[in-house]
Amino acid sequence: MYYLQDLTMDAIARELRTSRSTVSRLLSLARQTGLVQISVNNPTERAPVLEQQIRRRFGVEAHVVPVADSVSDSEALERVAIQAARTISPLMDSNAIIGVAWGSTLSAVSHHLTRKDIHDSTIVQLNGAGNTQTTGITYASEILRRFGQAYGARVEQFPVPAFFDHAETKRAMWNERSVRRILDLQHRMTVAVFGVGSIDAGIPSHVYSGGYLDDEDLAQLAEDEVVGDVATMFFREDGSHRDILLNQRSTGPDLDRLREVRRRICVVSGETKINGLRGALAAGLATDLILDEASARRLVQLAADEQPGAPARLAGTSRADR
Repeated sequence: MYYLQDLTMDAIARELRTSRSTVSRLLSLARQTGLVQISVNNPTERAPVLEQQIRRRFGVEAHVVPVADSVSDSEALERVAIQAARTISPLMDSNAIIGVAWGSTLSAVSHHLTRKDIHDSTIVQLNGAGNTQTTGITYASEILRRFGQAYGARVEQFPVPAFFDHAETKRAMWNERSVRRILDLQHRMTVAVFGVGSIDAGIPSHVYSGGYLDDEDLAQLAEDEVVGDVATMFFREDGSHRDILLNQRSTGPDLDRLREVRRRICVVSGETKINGLRGALAAGLATDLILDEASARRLVQLAADEQPGAPARLAGTSRADR
C-alpha cells in the first residue's frame, strides 16, 4: 500500500482500522526484516565508477559505500556495516555452510543483519578467539549468534585459542576428532565472510588490540613484512604468506584453501587499512568487496600509480618460493 500503491500512512491506517503509529512501526519492521529494501539511483554518484574500476583492476565484485571525508572512523564503520549487512543477506542461500570470522568490522556488521529465512544452513566460526586473558567465547559467540539468528542457521563455534604457543600443539590438536569436525565444516564452506585486520587501522583490529599478540609476536610480524590478516592468518602486501612464522601457530583457515571457497565476502572500513586490503586482494582472498568511498578512491589511485611495465608477482607465494 505504501510503496507500490502510494497510499499515505493515514489512508493505510483507516483501511486497516488501526493507528498511524502502528502503520509507521510496520513500515519500519518491513525495512528491518528485509521485506522492503530501498535503493537510491543518484546520477552524480561516484561509487559506480569506482566499483567498475575496482572490478576491472582486481577482478572482484565491488560495493562502494558513499561516506564523506569529514565523517569519523567510527561513523564510517557504522555506515559500511549497515550497507554490508544489506548486501550480504541476498547472497545467503539454503543448504549453505557459511564461515564467519570475528573482529571489529564483523561485529559491527552483525548488529545490522536483516532477517532472511534459509533452511539447513550452518554458521561456522573461522578461527579461534581465546588468548591468555580471555577465552574469547563471549565476544566471538555473540557475532556468530547474530548471524545464526538472522538466517535461522545452526551455529558451530571453534573453541580453541586464536594462536597456540607452539606449532606442535596445533598439529596435535588438528588430529583430534572434535576439532576435525569443525575443520571439516570449514573445508566444505560455500560462503566466507571476513574483514581485514591491520595494525595501523583507525579503529584498531581486535586481534592487535585485544591482547592476542605480545611484543615478540609483533616484532616477528614486522620482520616478516606483514601488512594485515584475514581471520588471524597473516600476509604481506604482495599476497605471499606461506613462510610467515606466526601462521604456523594460528587457528585461522589456510589461505590457499580459503581461496577455494566459492563466495568470499570481504568488508573493509577505513583508509588506514589500505595496505592490508591490497595484500588480501593480491592473495586473491575476496570475490566480493564492500568498502567505504575513501578507501575505494585510495585503492584505485595506488593501482593507477603502479608502473604498468612492472613484472607481476604470484599471489600467495613467498619470497623464498619466488
